[in-house]
Amino acid sequence: MKRLISPSIIIILLFSVSVPVSSFAQGLKFGIKAGASMYKIDGTSFKDEFRYGYHVGGAVEIMLGEKIGIQPEVLFNQSNVQTGYAFDTLYHSINAGMVKDVKLNYMTIPVLLNIRPIPLLSFQIGPQFGILMSKEKSLLEDGKSAFKSGNFSMVGGVQLNISFIRVYGRYGIGLNNLNDIDGRDKWKSQTAQFGAAVMF
Repeated sequence: MKRLISPSIIIILLFSVSVPVSSFAQGLKFGIKAGASMYKIDGTSFKDEFRYGYHVGGAVEIMLGEKIGIQPEVLFNQSNVQTGYAFDTLYHSINAGMVKDVKLNYMTIPVLLNIRPIPLLSFQIGPQFGILMSKEKSLLEDGKSAFKSGNFSMVGGVQLNISFIRVYGRYGIGLNNLNDIDGRDKWKSQTAQFGAAVMF
């Protein structure tokens, strides 16, 4: 399946929005961040359990006042999932009867609203756009790509603001079907992330 929007175009649009907003922002900080991810796909084709991965990337913190701000990010995520026997039954994979590990590498772009009731604590919520950079191509005998190239999620979480350090936890629920084979099984993602950032 062809990508409708390239990663470079999304990044350009993201920063073209950030720059004018930052002109009237009370605080503007850039940072790098990294952490652990837990990822799973809901669907009868996959094992119902979270698998570990990681994420790394950058963030822009734009405070529009003392208690509210915007935080766009660009992250690279390595996610792991495991198919089950139902996948072999539905799609006759080349490894019929065997459970298979699948790695999905996403570039994700969350755009989060930061609500900061006190300086130490922020609540975060917003949309997240995911672009699949690499995917498993050998799940089926005919070599079809199994996963759609785009994933749209809603994300919510909590962040601790300790001087220039940010410690965060967030949870994301995928809203679109990732199955690029057919409509027999709906695949939707769930992600939990825990990590830290250094802001400058």
